[in-house]
Amino acid sequence: MRDFVNEHVKKIKPSGIRRFFDIANEMDNVISLGVGEPDFDTPWHIRDEARDALSRGRTFYTANAGLMELREEIAGRLNRKYQLDYNPKEEILVTIGGSEAIDIALRATVCPGDEVIYLEPGYVSYLPCIELSGGVPVPIALKEANQFRLTAEELEAAITPKTKIVIMNFPNNPTGAILEQSDIDALARVIMKHDLLLVTDEIYDDLTYTESAHVTLASVLGMKERTVYINGFSKTYAMTGWRLGYCCGPKAIMEQMIKIHQFTIMAAPTLSQYAGIEALKNGDASVEEMRQSYNQRRRYLLKELDRIGLTCFEPLGAFYIFPNIQEFQMSSEDFATQLLLEEHLAVIPGSAFGDSGEGYIRISYAYSIKELKVAINRLEQFVHRLREKALYGEVAH
Repeated sequence: MRDFVNEHVKKIKPSGIRRFFDIANEMDNVISLGVGEPDFDTPWHIRDEARDALSRGRTFYTANAGLMELREEIAGRLNRKYQLDYNPKEEILVTIGGSEAIDIALRATVCPGDEVIYLEPGYVSYLPCIELSGGVPVPIALKEANQFRLTAEELEAAITPKTKIVIMNFPNNPTGAILEQSDIDALARVIMKHDLLLVTDEIYDDLTYTESAHVTLASVLGMKERTVYINGFSKTYAMTGWRLGYCCGPKAIMEQMIKIHQFTIMAAPTLSQYAGIEALKNGDASVEEMRQSYNQRRRYLLKELDRIGLTCFEPLGAFYIFPNIQEFQMSSEDFATQLLLEEHLAVIPGSAFGDSGEGYIRISYAYSIKELKVAINRLEQFVHRLREKALYGEVAH
């Protein structure tokens, strides 16, 4: 019998995160700090709106681009937050989470052989989406010494005559890094100088922990017309299972994206869209309550990691911490595997986020302080044993 599998797809590696979930699910008494998912329930006022929509029989397809009321609320949010003006009729598309938006943005713009710059360590979907679209992936290694921020010099050095697109994700998963205004201005100049398209994934834009608010590159003069802006409801509103996201961009690009969307998805779930309208209208207080809780957990973890001697730069966005484990002279996968098997504590090896993530682990603080305290105790015991082995000349692995 013939091999019916697409050879191109066969070459794509499965997510390195999934393996740890599978192992952890087979074990008892596991504390998992691996999932990038809020531990909060979706706020009741959002759930109630979906329930009301169900009782009213709002269970049919919406327009391919999504409910107009939802698109208008999205446009309003971006105008209030970033002073961006998007036409909800032509420049906004409601998607199945931010992940679909990433996929179709690349499929609608990448031609075979186009180079697409992406950042490492970075969200696991970018590389396979570039490969599936026929693009040539070009990674830039973000450096801890620069707080995992992207510099204009690093971007300039990666650009060739074949470069077409740059994918960015700030606040960043897995590092928690954010960009400063000076970074944003300098990066925008490079992107415009080389006539590139920016695909910016800002799913964590409401989860920052500085006095100054997050700023999007799309708001820089001259950038909106060359930017596909991606966001969603999963992280901000604790709505991961609702699968609701959106993207905004130039009409010419959005027209091509919606063609892919309508032939593969049709439309985002109707009940989720009604929930999204309510989230945007009345969800700010819930978002701020969750953000403050994340910040409390972030500060607790930073203090405890410092106490047990694990070096870690201070993340100022998202809900992840990215400790450096290079002192133990073992791969991040070996470190995470042993930690799981010996202490029943699940974290994600940095290598799951690209080669540049090696030497680090990702810890999510989307968990209660009670769970984090147990996790820190287990991590401390594990680290203490590794240091004792090193002290007495034993090989850790």
